[in-house]
Amino acid sequence: MFIQIAKWMVALVALYGFGGLIADAVVPATSRQHLWNPAWPPHAKFHNGQTMLMGIFAGSLSLYILFACGPLTLRMFLLATAAAAMYWVSAALAPLFPGTAWYDPEFKETSRRPFGLSPQQILTYGLCGVLAVAISLVLI
Repeated sequence: MFIQIAKWMVALVALYGFGGLIADAVVPATSRQHLWNPAWPPHAKFHNGQTMLMGIFAGSLSLYILFACGPLTLRMFLLATAAAAMYWVSAALAPLFPGTAWYDPEFKETSRRPFGLSPQQILTYGLCGVLAVAISLVLI
């Protein structure tokens, strides 16, 4: 029973992998800070495109494993979880590289920061937490 709950938790995280494309390219309030930001050089936009596609591909792979590969064994569940986690764990670790930030300086004053964190940080840490709980549920 717990594996079914965990499966839907991982599926939720996998669906959020599609959110990068929506937030970075479609939603005006956030896309102006990313893909449609005229201050970004072409190479930064290249990496933004790469990141958006990675989220879509990782999320799609996770959903495929969860729902289209036959019986969900522990091994397949963990593989689906790893696929869903790639995008979010990468985001959580990205600030370890020099010169990175959760927001560009030009948006520091206009970006909301609940709890002193950027919305992207809250989402990233929260979804990593959901995956940790899902793994815990199946390993009980």
